[in-house]
Amino acid sequence: MTIHLPDSAGGRRAYEPRPEPLAVTTGSPFTSRTVFSAAHVVADPYADTTPDSPAAVDWDATLAFRRHLWSHGLGVAEAMDTAQRGMGLDWAGAAELIRRSAAEAKSVGGLIACGVGTDQIASGTLEEVRAAYEEQLALVEESGAQAILMASRALATAAKSPEDYLDVYGHLLRQATEPVILHWLGPMFDPALEGYWGSSDLDAATDTFLEVIAAHPDKVDGIKVSLLDAQREIDLRRRLPEGVRCYTGDDFNYPELIAGDERGFSHALLGIFDPLGPLAAQAVRALDTGNTAGFRELLDPTVELSRHLFQTPTRFYKTGVVFLAWLAGHQSHFTMVGGLQSARSLPHFARAYELADGLGLFPDPKLAEERMKTLLSVYGVDQ
Repeated sequence: MTIHLPDSAGGRRAYEPRPEPLAVTTGSPFTSRTVFSAAHVVADPYADTTPDSPAAVDWDATLAFRRHLWSHGLGVAEAMDTAQRGMGLDWAGAAELIRRSAAEAKSVGGLIACGVGTDQIASGTLEEVRAAYEEQLALVEESGAQAILMASRALATAAKSPEDYLDVYGHLLRQATEPVILHWLGPMFDPALEGYWGSSDLDAATDTFLEVIAAHPDKVDGIKVSLLDAQREIDLRRRLPEGVRCYTGDDFNYPELIAGDERGFSHALLGIFDPLGPLAAQAVRALDTGNTAGFRELLDPTVELSRHLFQTPTRFYKTGVVFLAWLAGHQSHFTMVGGLQSARSLPHFARAYELADGLGLFPDPKLAEERMKTLLSVYGVDQ
């Protein structure tokens, strides 16, 4: 069972794969936290595409993965950055993804929320940005899914002041028929979002963000914070109006943020819960019984893997997510839309395999080992 893995120093190390996976079971929705997994899309490996052409999606495998997440009680956050919005999946592809996933959620009773952005335009005036948001918001609401108002590259370019953000978001919130989730995605996930909310000073940006919420608390279900700063998230959630939730998007510090403290806790909307789905669900069920220690015992050991997948440049974490989905048997190939499977190195993949296997994430460890060896052979690493 020994597999020889390459390391970053150019050498190899022997690794003994885990013989059995972690024992997990499917279950009903959670009672103590609302938890979404931001889900990836499965590319069609047989499509004749180039990195600049529209994405070719394997719809059967993509929807099957969402059913996998729903079967464990997780919600699906659809058409988010984990699904390669702005990194291979254009608006036309995202719109089709939203329609199909929302219909699938309805058929199985799954929780779903979908990303609303402006990626049908590269840039534009504030009026054009607002119109792009409106088009996507209408589609998500028509699908029956909850809307997640994502950060917009076009708005980051067009806005000249915090007041521009207040105006655009205020208009959208007044127009929304149901409460939405506001998404603050930091520049480590997308460099084009530097200075969002009108300032590169995060304290000033936070004040503007909170001003948007305070003006429309009845239209904001919650906020999704992806700044990789645990204390800033804690400080922010303590300033939220009553009834507005904080959904952590911190893939570095999620166990402590979800567990919370005597003054509150975060719900979750996380890309790392794509590969961690069954394990994460089991951990949250421990919280449902009041067993915080059991929750941390299960989830704390996963942080090393998450930090590895989300290491700089963080926006390429999707490559590791899809790689693990392939090893776990959720798809038959390691191909991504936009050719993004090339975005990480072989030593990075080797370490991801080792960490995920050690956690027992692979339902069939032997299959994962064989697929890892196949990848190694492609790179010329003999066993």
